[in-house]
Amino acid sequence: MARDRQTDEDYVGPIRRLLIGVLLLVLAGTFIVWRIDSPRVERFRAAVIDRVVPNMDWALAPVTGLINLVADFQSYQGLAQQNADLRRELQQMKAWKEAALQLEQENAKLRDLNNVRLDPQLTYVTGVVLTDSGSPFRQSVLLNIGSRDGIIDGWPVMDGIGLVGRIAGVGQETSRVILLTDTSSRVPILVQPSGRHAILAGDNALDPLIDFLEDPDLVRPGDRVISVSDGGVFPADLLVGQVVLGPDRRLRVRLAADYERLEFLRVLRNQPREAISDQGGLLTPFTSPQSPAEQDGGGNG
Repeated sequence: MARDRQTDEDYVGPIRRLLIGVLLLVLAGTFIVWRIDSPRVERFRAAVIDRVVPNMDWALAPVTGLINLVADFQSYQGLAQQNADLRRELQQMKAWKEAALQLEQENAKLRDLNNVRLDPQLTYVTGVVLTDSGSPFRQSVLLNIGSRDGIIDGWPVMDGIGLVGRIAGVGQETSRVILLTDTSSRVPILVQPSGRHAILAGDNALDPLIDFLEDPDLVRPGDRVISVSDGGVFPADLLVGQVVLGPDRRLRVRLAADYERLEFLRVLRNQPREAISDQGGLLTPFTSPQSPAEQDGGGNG
């Protein structure tokens, strides 16, 4: 047994020394090859590296995924910021659109005011509606023009199409307009083509009532209604509206003025008529006819 163990030790020692020597030679050769600066050796080194070094893509997959996740998160943050900016711009565009629509409506109303045909002798002052009375028993609006603009109590007021009411209260910078729908409003009107005179009486309804109508049988729904100058309240031939048959089977007037959108109103300067103080001043003095005898006597004398 002792001899066999010694025999094994005699074989292991030389083999170990041989392997160490081979390893040293391989390392020395590798060092020399790696130190040689030659294109052929460089290609050889590249081929060895490609063949020996394993593929490390699987090891870099988590790192690549993490990098892509961070990039996606940053892109999502950028999209969220852009979305918020677009929302703000959309809100601004909606505000601008609303302002443009309001300006378009105001422009259309002003064009309507300019297109109204009036008596050339009538002049006017245009005002902006500030507010209404807010009372169900009083139909009136407030204008931003007053006595400083020459407004006088009682002057008629129109919108872009038809008669709206009259001035009833004037301040220094504002004036109040009583609408035709107010219960205190009484306006003389003329129905065409029948030529019947009547009174337009407001009763807080959207379509005022026709009262004191001459020959109602001659008036039909759809007839044109204009103002008359009876009593000197309004100038003649101002458009009021057209005749309609109300739910109570009474004749009413559908007003031409757009009461739902009263923004600009035109106050007509209605100059009052000259008052006659002397009732006989415009009449020719009366002389009684002379008899023939008086005429002869006067001729002989």
